[in-house]
Amino acid sequence: MPTILDREEYIEQAYFFRVFRDRLSENVPAQEILATIHEEILSTTKLPLAIEFLKGEILHTGLLSVGMVHLSHYFTAFQAFVIARAEEDRSRFNQKTALEVLRYEAEYRAKSPTPAGLFTYQFESISRNKLGYDRGMEAMAQDPIYDDTWREWILRTRLQLGALDFADLMYLCSEEFVNDNRRSSGNTDFRPALPMLFGPKEGRIAKANRGKDPLYMFAALQRQLGYPAVPRVVPQFGAELEIPALQAKLVQLEKRLHLVESELKGSLDLSQFYVKPDADAAGRNDESPKSP
Repeated sequence: MPTILDREEYIEQAYFFRVFRDRLSENVPAQEILATIHEEILSTTKLPLAIEFLKGEILHTGLLSVGMVHLSHYFTAFQAFVIARAEEDRSRFNQKTALEVLRYEAEYRAKSPTPAGLFTYQFESISRNKLGYDRGMEAMAQDPIYDDTWREWILRTRLQLGALDFADLMYLCSEEFVNDNRRSSGNTDFRPALPMLFGPKEGRIAKANRGKDPLYMFAALQRQLGYPAVPRVVPQFGAELEIPALQAKLVQLEKRLHLVESELKGSLDLSQFYVKPDADAAGRNDESPKSP
């Protein structure tokens, strides 16, 4: 189980994840990035040693997540889970987006994180990128920021997501739910069956978004309470899709390549290029008077 790190560790982690992503975008190999980036990291932190270990692990296995799992005293299970999902062969969740998710999380941890804020960010990251609630929330529960009460609630919640709306789950564990019951019943000694994990503001926002898309609630929490926003995938469009002339040229080249392949295979059908006679023109020719 990892421990909560010093603030400077999270600041350097955020820098590491950001630079790693930027250099991947420049087509720099991951091995080369890890071989040089540790020199840029503040040497008073433990991150340079962690990067050295990751460099050796990626040379042996080719997977960054394996090294993060071995460094479970430094990297959290959620961080390793996010990278592991990006490294899966059939996953549509790419490594650049995964590094952005971890960067934003590290930046939030470097400020004044709360369990409610971090839970909301991690849960939205899983939901928005379709990473899988079962494994994802199990990894979340291992985070050192959560106490036993939070941990038990997270593990129980992952089993209830299909039966209950997420906004309901948050509202029922908020101070707003308790206040509403005390006002409606007049019982000032009302005690909820579930632990109060969220404050009255989170509860009001959850109550207002019951029955709606959870992403609306996440956006409201970010606007109203300053919760960190989950990075969104920006579609990458090349020049051939931005410039119509180039796009049309590519279509022509594809057709020509198809014709060449058909000719080589002996299956070229030239009848598709024959000019078909105009039916109206043929009818008019038949009706015209014949010359003597």
